Amino acid sequence: MNHHLIIIAGPTAVGKTALSIQLAKHYMCPVISADSRQFYKEMSIGTAKPSIEEMEGIAHYFIDNKSINDVYNIGEYEKEAIELIEKLFLEHDTLILVGGSGLYINAILNGLDEFEEIPTIIRENLIKQYTEKGISFLQEELKQRDFIYYEEVDTNNPQRMMRALEVCICKGKPFSEYRTKVKKTRNFNSIPILINTSRAILYDRINKRVDEMISSGLVEEVKSLHHKNQLNALNTVGYKELFSYLENKISLQEAIELIKQNSRRYAKRQLTWFNHQGDFETFEPSEIEKIKSYINIIIEHS
Repeated sequence: MNHHLIIIAGPTAVGKTALSIQLAKHYMCPVISADSRQFYKEMSIGTAKPSIEEMEGIAHYFIDNKSINDVYNIGEYEKEAIELIEKLFLEHDTLILVGGSGLYINAILNGLDEFEEIPTIIRENLIKQYTEKGISFLQEELKQRDFIYYEEVDTNNPQRMMRALEVCICKGKPFSEYRTKVKKTRNFNSIPILINTSRAILYDRINKRVDEMISSGLVEEVKSLHHKNQLNALNTVGYKELFSYLENKISLQEAIELIKQNSRRYAKRQLTWFNHQGDFETFEPSEIEKIKSYINIIIEHS
């Protein structure tokens, strides 16, 4: 098989974007995003999208391709991304997929599990309880019913948690057990790479990135979206904390500290997910030549 998809995964702020652009220039190929927050064109500063200058002329896909008003899910992403990948492989032998959204990367690598229909009453009850009790209800329920998936999932995403809870309730066993893990056949070889560094360095990078976002106008960006704060796309780190500030629930400094804290927690969950996969080769973000050598060896022997 002559087609290779290089996957650059890792926690937030570790340096995936810079590395992917370096690799894209080396292999003369485009970059496909697997960052579920960067799909939305209204969210730029808080999602750390690469700027036109940072892209350095490299074609990027699945960035600014949706509106926060759109209903978009992982199943649609899998279908659209696989179609695009197959099309791009007509012109390129190598492509790069980059992002920190583990479930989206897994959808490309292995495909999604397909579940039978869940009774509507189960979802209606979950929505009712979520509306009455808030997201903490979903978090606690999932933690009790399926701790393995609780450790993997974005616990600020009510839709994903409700989907897992539907299966837990309907089947009477954890969602993580019910998943078949049967891989779909792909017409390309995957080269999964995990970028990571020491916790101290990563947390420092996260804190500095948040400060840079604030300096770049994150408060103004969030303010412009405040009237749509009920949308699921905006229920994410960097936005929800500043919504609380704009609603006079906390001070700006408290909001900034919460963004840093929640970003660090998110990074920890990302690493937990990727470390559970077992098929990612780990490198420091600065080890560009070592990464190229590793990729070249796999390409040469496949």
